[in-house]
Amino acid sequence: MFWIIVSIGIALFVYFVLIKPFTYWKERNVPSYSVLYMWADTFLGLIRYRTLPDAVIKLYKDFPNCRYFGAYQFSKPALIVKDTELIKLITVKDFDHFVDHSLFAPMESEELWKRNLISLKGDQWRDMRATLSPSFTGSKMKMMFGLMTDCAKQFVKYFKNQNENTTEMEMKDIFTRFTIDVIASTAFGISCDSLRDRENEFYLMGKKITSFGDNILENLKLFAFIFFPRLMKALGTTISDPKVNNFFRRIIRDNIRVREEKNIVRMDMIHLLMEAKKERSQNIDNLEEKRRKRELTEEDITAQAMIFFLAGFDTVATLMCFMAYELAINPSIQQRLQTEIDDTLNECSETLTYERLTKMKYMDAVISESLRKWPTGVALERTCVKPYTIQPVNDNENPVYLKEGNSVLIPLMGFHRDPKYFPEPDRFDPDRFADENKDSINAYAYLPFGSGPRSCIGNRFALMEIKLAFFYVLSEFDITVTEKTQIPIKLSKKLQLSAEGGFWLGLKQRNNK
Repeated sequence: MFWIIVSIGIALFVYFVLIKPFTYWKERNVPSYSVLYMWADTFLGLIRYRTLPDAVIKLYKDFPNCRYFGAYQFSKPALIVKDTELIKLITVKDFDHFVDHSLFAPMESEELWKRNLISLKGDQWRDMRATLSPSFTGSKMKMMFGLMTDCAKQFVKYFKNQNENTTEMEMKDIFTRFTIDVIASTAFGISCDSLRDRENEFYLMGKKITSFGDNILENLKLFAFIFFPRLMKALGTTISDPKVNNFFRRIIRDNIRVREEKNIVRMDMIHLLMEAKKERSQNIDNLEEKRRKRELTEEDITAQAMIFFLAGFDTVATLMCFMAYELAINPSIQQRLQTEIDDTLNECSETLTYERLTKMKYMDAVISESLRKWPTGVALERTCVKPYTIQPVNDNENPVYLKEGNSVLIPLMGFHRDPKYFPEPDRFDPDRFADENKDSINAYAYLPFGSGPRSCIGNRFALMEIKLAFFYVLSEFDITVTEKTQIPIKLSKKLQLSAEGGFWLGLKQRNNK
């Protein structure tokens, strides 16, 4: 009898935990993978059988005759959307049904992470987005232009002082140091020189934040957080490093204290959040407004600063690496960009202005093509917040009824590498984004910064950062391949988009300089 009960218990566990969750889409007549396939794929994901871009492109290519199909994020249902008209509906026209992101892992114990702009939901997200948006307008970018320019000049000066014709280096390391200096200056009001002061706190904390997912043990830790959140919380385990959290708390606390004591006003993100904090504590009387616009705390300000730091240095540095790589293996494109840079310098008497930088069309095209071929966000995700029906369009479709909590995943990199939208997708061709060709690009097949109201708030900041770095680097150097350069590039199997073994390239002094 005992073994019968045990056997029944095991059978019930297997069915309700290991099988039943993976029948969600089949029960709703949505094309989907088999249960066996999903468990095999989950295992392959844990051991990093594929790179992240390969996994996303595979998603895009699966079920080739379907506008969508059902998959799972571990055991959570996710609808994979492969149709540009559906993307337009989900991200723009019917955005009020898909306002939120779902958290990849439970964040109840991660105080800073659950408060940041990416994690916030509903009205709290709308409120914080409205508060932060003024930090990223064109006029604010113009105000930050000088600070970024100083960082770019400092960056280039370091390599000019090497007194070597060609300097070989790992580009992720140097671009990370540059982007950290930019963020420290423009967002925190702190001057850094990470190429010379190589172990400064900002750099070390940045490396700690981005090291998550670097090995299989950390993948298993994430797996445990998803399937056994209560156990992990009871064990006192956190996803983020407490040292990193406390570093940012200290930086923000000291920053706010100095600004208040010395009446320092810097028109940056921290200033806007400080002003919003003051206004709310003084002016919110209406109960409904109090519910929607809760008072901002120092912890809220720290959370936004932390996510801005993370998004502003690592993803930007990664894109810069891929762009440098493409310029190195496509010297004719690099020379054409250098010609535009030289002409621009001549037109503005060797002193670059914000207005002139924004008019560099070939620079824009090179960056746009880098974002197409190597989008740092390889997929977009939205969460259904109220019932939504996808109406059938083709004969093989039935209505799909999405309910609150269902995820929608858009395999962005698949669109960017689809010859239907971008002929010869593996070829690096900035002319795709020339003025005469822009109109032929499907706006919902090219989404490097997302789409709709929940698109990347800092895209202008990132683009200016990249433009200034390459403007000053290419005005003095050629970016070249070296013996260590991988051609073709081999992608890493880490959780983040990166190159196996790093991005090794050279900086060679230009002959005419």
